[in-house]
Amino acid sequence: MSKHISVGVSACLLGEQVRYDGGHKHDHYITDTLGRFFRFVPVCPEVGCGLPIPREAMRLEGDPAVPRLVTNRTKIDLTERMREYCQGTVRDLEKEDLCGFIFKKDSPSSGLFRVKVYTGGMPSKTGRGLFAEAFVRHFPLLPVEEEGRLYDMNIRENFIERVFAFRDWKDFLLGTRGMAELVDFHTRRKLQLMAHSPEIYREMGRLVAEGKSLARGELLDRYQELLLRALSLHATIKKNTNVLSHIMGYFKRQLTPEEKVELLEILNSYHGGLVPLIVPLTLLKHYVRKYDQEYLRNQTYLSPHPMELMLRNHV
Repeated sequence: MSKHISVGVSACLLGEQVRYDGGHKHDHYITDTLGRFFRFVPVCPEVGCGLPIPREAMRLEGDPAVPRLVTNRTKIDLTERMREYCQGTVRDLEKEDLCGFIFKKDSPSSGLFRVKVYTGGMPSKTGRGLFAEAFVRHFPLLPVEEEGRLYDMNIRENFIERVFAFRDWKDFLLGTRGMAELVDFHTRRKLQLMAHSPEIYREMGRLVAEGKSLARGELLDRYQELLLRALSLHATIKKNTNVLSHIMGYFKRQLTPEEKVELLEILNSYHGGLVPLIVPLTLLKHYVRKYDQEYLRNQTYLSPHPMELMLRNHV
């Protein structure tokens, strides 16, 4: 995998003093933890489009589907100015080789979900910041999240897993990209994809099987779309349990009776929500090493992201 994984981020989350009041919203999890693995590309749309620091606060108004960006007090409409900036910036960001983006929640320019839109009465939380909207429209498959939602452990794990998987895919595209290499890539991700979407995994399998009959560019584009769509669906306890049981089947002739009993007890505890996923995975990885299961050793499901990120530790 490439040494640096580029991820876009709202600049204020890195501690840059770019907010309307001259302050910031430094998120230490992003800089101190994710920053050990990601190269951040900071973006502040409001400063980027030429607004000063400090500046008058602004908000979204009008139709939630196509809101206007308006200053709170003086009612200056900045919509077209922001849209022009967004159109140029998303094109510039193509050069950054991004694998994801973390947006500032509630921002009229960068909020991704449930941004307030004022329509005359009480605001409705149905909008999306103008830059965030332009970004996801330009990069429809790129993993994106808001910093506030990353404190939900399931959302955090899913986002980070997608970022690392996308980097792995980008590295694949930099290589030979032959059918043998695609089959190997797909084989290594079998269990990971099954934990997210068995249905899309089967669709991907059919695509790879008929790959020689397709133009290489079409094949890779379709595979990338399915890969990112599958991983955007959250792995659940039920789907993880099915994958864990599938892994256990590789050891049915090697485990001692005592080992089988212990493993089944741990799988049942995980299925019942009593222990986190890391518990059965740790034991299974021990058996992978003990019984030298090369196929399983190469499965990304067992280690989709660095251990230092302390994911899969929640019940």
